[in-house]
Amino acid sequence: MIRKIMTVVEETHQEGGETVTPATRKAAAIAVIWNPYAGRPAMDLSELIDIGESLGGMLGERAVAALGIASGDAQSYGKAAIVGEDGELEHAAAILHPKLGAPLRKAVEKGAALVPSAKKRGGMGAAIDVPLGHKDAAFVRSHFDAMEIRVSDAPRRDEIVVAVVVTDSGRPKPRIGGLTVAEMVGKDGLR
Repeated sequence: MIRKIMTVVEETHQEGGETVTPATRKAAAIAVIWNPYAGRPAMDLSELIDIGESLGGMLGERAVAALGIASGDAQSYGKAAIVGEDGELEHAAAILHPKLGAPLRKAVEKGAALVPSAKKRGGMGAAIDVPLGHKDAAFVRSHFDAMEIRVSDAPRRDEIVVAVVVTDSGRPKPRIGGLTVAEMVGKDGLR
């Protein structure tokens, strides 16, 4: 059950005293959900696995829409979850790993690379950095990044905050070398 949904867009117009043209943009789509396993032991976490599947597409589509781009124009993605204190870290893993990725990849078209992820336990207002990487080629260094998210009144003890971040670019002013977007092949998820 979803208690709250938030969408946040971050635009960077200046970096290092220079104008960034076009501005780099990141969009986070965040859902605050009730944790059906909070406060009780359970070996079978299939309910959270199924919730992850439904959130992957919904949050991915919301993030793409917030950027105002076609799904194929998305460049980076990442996912994260914060479980409230009555939950377990494995509850966050159940949402993020088994099924969330496939519908997120559909929302951004392709997505050959692994979706970077982070998880933690925290209280209301806890922040988490959602790691980012290029959706089709993990070795594209210009897209190694993160976006911090937080929800002021979540997670409550029996909730989980789930976030998906999508970008329309890499970092502003990247210049550390490595594989570029123009050089990537995007078939094996690495290069």
